[in-house]
Amino acid sequence: MAGTLYLCATPIGNLEDMTYRAVRVLSEVSLIAAEDTRHSRKLLTHFDIHTPLISYHEHNKAEQGPRLLERLAAGEDIALVSDAGMPGISDPGADLAAEAIEQGIVVTALPGANAALTALVCSGLDTTSFLFVGFLPKTTKKRREQLEELTAIPQTLLFYESPHRLRQTLREMIAAFGAERKAAAGRELTKKFEEFIRGSLGEVAEHFTRCEPRGEFVLVLAGAPEAALKEAVSYGTPAQEVAKLVALGVDSKQALKDVALKLGLSKRDVYQAVLAEK
Repeated sequence: MAGTLYLCATPIGNLEDMTYRAVRVLSEVSLIAAEDTRHSRKLLTHFDIHTPLISYHEHNKAEQGPRLLERLAAGEDIALVSDAGMPGISDPGADLAAEAIEQGIVVTALPGANAALTALVCSGLDTTSFLFVGFLPKTTKKRREQLEELTAIPQTLLFYESPHRLRQTLREMIAAFGAERKAAAGRELTKKFEEFIRGSLGEVAEHFTRCEPRGEFVLVLAGAPEAALKEAVSYGTPAQEVAKLVALGVDSKQALKDVALKLGLSKRDVYQAVLAEK
């Protein structure tokens, strides 16, 4: 009989969030597939777990995936762990799970800590309906296009972001959603210095102009209110849109780029429209 693939959640910061079941299963399986074996080995050492480790991540999944599936098909039980939280969320664990299911292999989850849901329930924003976005695209153009697509979404939005990109992302969110959209930024979740900055997008961005972003972040944005849904299909003139962004503190050159993207115009056309209204 084929083995079982266990999707095993690990702590996102506080080691006390490791479950008894996770410790037992990680001790009993034949193999643990880890996103970063060096990182996971520290966790296993802490809980006195001596199961063999193998790396499985975005850059080797095409090579390692079939090997893991072969071992599962041969009857071995394998646990999959990410660096932190639930595997399969913004990592290649989802690919391995899908392939295992397609081959009739049992896939089960050992639930536990998850950064997005932890931030959501502590954000003070609506939890009845939400959309997990995860990490935004790395290229500026694609990132801003995705933000524009999300402006009219009524559900609460969840994003992951690194500290070195946080300020830029917040500026781009203000350009897309407006400075008044309610938001919360959670950092160092479950750790000693856990912190939430709550308020409007403008207030959150202003906080991080004064304070250096440290730690990995979850950004939670309120869904589009009814007024914003109507505004999403009704823009002012290019010059008016540029003036709105400049009033929010966006650099004038950046404002020209953002408005050009939003209205589907060239930056030159927007610049000419601004000059014409002066």
